Amino acid sequence: MNQELVSYELDGPVAMIGLNRPDKRNAINEAVIDALRKAVHRAGEEAEVAVLFGHGKNFCAGLDLGEALARAASQVKPPRKGKRHSWHEVFDTIARGPIPFVAALHGAVVGGGLELASAAHIRVADDSAFFGLPEGQRGIFVGGGGTVRIQRIVGYTVMADMMLTGRLLSAAEGEREHIVRYVVPEGEALAKARELAAKIAKNTPDTNWRITNVLPRINDLSHDDGLFMEYLNSNLQRSPETAERLREFVEGRAQPLVPPSKTA
Repeated sequence: MNQELVSYELDGPVAMIGLNRPDKRNAINEAVIDALRKAVHRAGEEAEVAVLFGHGKNFCAGLDLGEALARAASQVKPPRKGKRHSWHEVFDTIARGPIPFVAALHGAVVGGGLELASAAHIRVADDSAFFGLPEGQRGIFVGGGGTVRIQRIVGYTVMADMMLTGRLLSAAEGEREHIVRYVVPEGEALAKARELAAKIAKNTPDTNWRITNVLPRINDLSHDDGLFMEYLNSNLQRSPETAERLREFVEGRAQPLVPPSKTA
């Protein structure tokens, strides 16, 4: 295993990015954020899709509370100038950067770990995963974009319940609340995430970019403005690859769609 705080491996068109502090349940501190930033930018340059995962028994237990205590006790010198929150910067690069991200979740996915996972475009959990926002019990508040991303996924009432009471959600409950799209047996989340990433990598880069960048921005707009942005994007010049894929379909050479099994 790579001994760096964040491991990186390029597997064909898929970048595998792993949080690598298993002895700390992959808790996030500024050093981890710096390493994650480098990995995410590298993936955007050389991969078509990236998979986020955690080494060890957990995806991520959230903020490194030792570092948080040092800040709360004024043991860390504040920056001389105001700047964008490092977590916001990195997580936004994941959410609205050049490539899609798939998160493979297991064990603890709490606090900042859930905020990181929510930046991914597709989330897969195994049966060991559990989700929580324990900030209320720690005397702190979410700071990694959760007020925006998590709240838009689960809604205010679910997020408020998790924060006020410290309630933990199981993998099945996480699927019900749309935190994850897939739940698999314990130990199989990473394999499923890789499978999905390989499938996504077969799309055109342009379409993937529109899905991960244009679609969420349309969701932020009014009805009329959203339709107008959709019109602009659907009428932009298409790439030669798009024309070839349409030709394959028209000529009957495209892979047919397979309906889901009725027993699934």
